[in-house]
Amino acid sequence: MKILVHDYSGHPFQAQLSRELARRGHAVVHSTCPAYVSGKGNLARDTVAGLRFVTIGDHIALDKGAYVRRLFQETRLGLELARQVRREQPDVALLGNLPIPTLVVAAAALRALRIPWVLWHQDVTAVALKSFAAAGVSRLMGVAARVFEQGEKWSARRASAVVVIAGAFVRIHREWGTADKVTVIPNWAPLDEIRPVDRANAWSAEHGLADVRTLLYSGTIGLKHNPALLVRLAETLREQGERVRLVVVNDGPAVPVIKEVAAARGVELTLLPFQPYDRLPEVLGTGDVLVVLLAADAGEFSVPSKTLSYLCAGRPVLGLMPADNLAAKLLHQAGSAVFAPEESSLTDAATWVSEVLNDPVRAETLGKESRALAEREFALDGCASQFEDILRTVGRSDAS
Repeated sequence: MKILVHDYSGHPFQAQLSRELARRGHAVVHSTCPAYVSGKGNLARDTVAGLRFVTIGDHIALDKGAYVRRLFQETRLGLELARQVRREQPDVALLGNLPIPTLVVAAAALRALRIPWVLWHQDVTAVALKSFAAAGVSRLMGVAARVFEQGEKWSARRASAVVVIAGAFVRIHREWGTADKVTVIPNWAPLDEIRPVDRANAWSAEHGLADVRTLLYSGTIGLKHNPALLVRLAETLREQGERVRLVVVNDGPAVPVIKEVAAARGVELTLLPFQPYDRLPEVLGTGDVLVVLLAADAGEFSVPSKTLSYLCAGRPVLGLMPADNLAAKLLHQAGSAVFAPEESSLTDAATWVSEVLNDPVRAETLGKESRALAEREFALDGCASQFEDILRTVGRSDAS
């Protein structure tokens, strides 16, 4: 088949899936949007036969805080993706991580072109927008949530098949009348690309972190996830007698918040932009404890992919997240810790971090358990076969 995979975010495991599908003999066009700022995967043009990397939005600078302007930008990106689909004429498309305006335009174009497609449903956007509205982030969010839910539902109904990343998503698809075409395939992380490395490595030396105890966060973070919790955690550790440097690798609206709160509270901070993907193992290896942050009301319909990368890196992981989240369950299986993402949990969370920092044998064991769990759960072959079967079935049913 000729397959177009569009992963708006450009994350690692989606690119890995495209490489595997190409190795299996398919012609794969992997499309991403560099205008969306996040940690990117391996999007380099390489020697895998039958695989090409393309982009949309090369000349767009997304402004996440300017909601009206962003709406027009994301609609324009949908038009760019539609033109890309028309040029490539794939037998089937797989779309993931798209903003709703982009998704709706692309779904309409695929319908007009009679090209079957699969929705890779990573987040239920309408649920997230409703929680933003409830939190008072913007009065427009309540209206946007209702409109976007209709767009998300309309698109899901137009998809030939839907892949969701957790069983919790099935309830939403029952409400939308699309549950009969849903398959649950949990996310994974590339085991061959994110491997454990020595704590003292070239990256940690470059940034003066080789001999410093570190609490490290790497990945996207929204304001609603309360980024100040990271600073407060480091501060609580200091109050317990531990000197720890907070290391945050991120680009986005949380950066000035973290910088301001750290300065006000006298917390030692290393703040860096997203790093090149080939340095990610060293980045994660520099963390004595890696931290995941997820808002309380995002637990059911969001699985932070950074958790999966953390497990691959073979480090102890602290989750400040809802206990019912799929990522929280993985951390428990790996022997790491999960606490509620709120101020009242920080004393217990800091105590756990302190115990790990002061027990090298335990820290090493937790790291090995993280990696072992990743190796058990993130086997690419099985995931790729599931996607391949879905894409083949969609293509055949459309042809018939």
